[in-house]
Amino acid sequence: MSLLPNNQNNKTKTLTEKQQSFLQNLVDTQGDAKKAAKLAGYTGHYSQIVRALKTEILEITQEILANSAPKAAFKVVEIMEADRPVIQANNKLAAAQTLLDRVGVSKVDKLDVTHKASGGIFLMPDKEPIKAEYTEVNIGEE
Repeated sequence: MSLLPNNQNNKTKTLTEKQQSFLQNLVDTQGDAKKAAKLAGYTGHYSQIVRALKTEILEITQEILANSAPKAAFKVVEIMEADRPVIQANNKLAAAQTLLDRVGVSKVDKLDVTHKASGGIFLMPDKEPIKAEYTEVNIGEE
């Protein structure tokens, strides 16, 4: 299975062989854009090719995360069911949860708002004025 973008979805942009080579090398070098550009034969700064292929790079990134989602899910379950302490369990769990969040698998917050109203309008009685006793105190010069 190839992680490279499918040009059928992106009909407006045709990639050159050099660009396709860069994208394949980007996957092969595990995301090292500088090395991928050099392997593809680019002599200029690699940021230009990254800028030109931003959409395709993001597609590859999403595909990589989607391919890793099952592994992350199994890691969460493994840590949960482990009888012995798992080395760096907190880091592994945080990484797995972050990856799952990024691919759209996250905890679901549901708010159940059920309103059961019977009858109609409830009228409150009129408010009566409050009667309070007070004493005037003059603070003045003595």
